[in-house]
Amino acid sequence: MDAERVMTQVGTKLRDLRKQNGLTQQELADRAELTKGFISQLEQGQVTPSLVTLLDLIECLGTTPSDFFKTSGAEKVVFGDRDYFEKIDDAGNSKVWVVPSAQSNQMEPILVTLQPHGSLPVDDPHNGEEFGYVLSGKIALYRQETRYDVKAGESFYYEADKTHRIENPGSRPARFIWVSTPPSF
Repeated sequence: MDAERVMTQVGTKLRDLRKQNGLTQQELADRAELTKGFISQLEQGQVTPSLVTLLDLIECLGTTPSDFFKTSGAEKVVFGDRDYFEKIDDAGNSKVWVVPSAQSNQMEPILVTLQPHGSLPVDDPHNGEEFGYVLSGKIALYRQETRYDVKAGESFYYEADKTHRIENPGSRPARFIWVSTPPSF
């Protein structure tokens, strides 16, 4: 099989996986720190990525190289560190997607670490529900202007029909599992 044909197949598989995850080319480009134009050219088989770039894209799409290149197989049910995708913002806050390709499922679980006095962006009202469980530290959950304090060992659940946001008012990092439906990240 010639290299051009292989790159066309890789590009097609990347495009299909990106769409399965509900991501735009721009969103994938942002996750992989690439340009939208490069993603477009790659999906069309017009450019050849370095191995490091291809592996990064595969990880950003919530899969592994072995799963990406596998032609068929059994459904994966258990996930570990090598399956996770982490994004850290400039303030050191972290979001870890703990289920690969969860964006294409009905719910999306994420492990969030908020630095002291850090916050997540405001979420506008949308259809769906959100659930969380605080593993360590404490968070302040705001729905509209109502504040709810949630500490380690406590959970929260709400319909996402009002403006909402989460921040860490404490002096140490807060870690929590956040599950949203439908996926929003």
